[in-house]
Amino acid sequence: MKTLYVLVLAAFLPLAATAQGTAEASLSTEADIPAPFGPQSAADVALGELLYIKRPVVVFADSPNDPNYVRQMELLLQDLPSLEARDVIVIVDTDPGAKTEWRLKLRPRGFSLVLMDKDLAPVIRKPLPWEVREITRAIDKFPLRRQEMLERNPAGR
Repeated sequence: MKTLYVLVLAAFLPLAATAQGTAEASLSTEADIPAPFGPQSAADVALGELLYIKRPVVVFADSPNDPNYVRQMELLLQDLPSLEARDVIVIVDTDPGAKTEWRLKLRPRGFSLVLMDKDLAPVIRKPLPWEVREITRAIDKFPLRRQEMLERNPAGR
């Protein structure tokens, strides 16, 4: 009988922790809540603000209905935590008429996926959608990313 009580208690323990976390979250102010990670509009993000802070992955298209753009966004949304772990910010620009600073700097034609390093230098340009796995593997080969990984884990342990 005691084992039954222990099993029931163990089953409901995670629910109690979740309820406590929800209560604490409702007490915090909105300034304490981090913004959700996800695609940002190119018009809302200034290029200079990201220097040595974030690694931009920029998705360009001439229309939000472009099949390559739609496919790329589906692929990116499947594994956002992998991108967030690499300090990636996903920036989308589907209005060629807006002439954002991202378009003026990178000069895309049609659909384009541009991977940039933290020094804001474009490293890879792709004319077709890429999966997050391919993007993260490419980012892990960037010199600044390799330096970050070495600083976090100096002896490879």
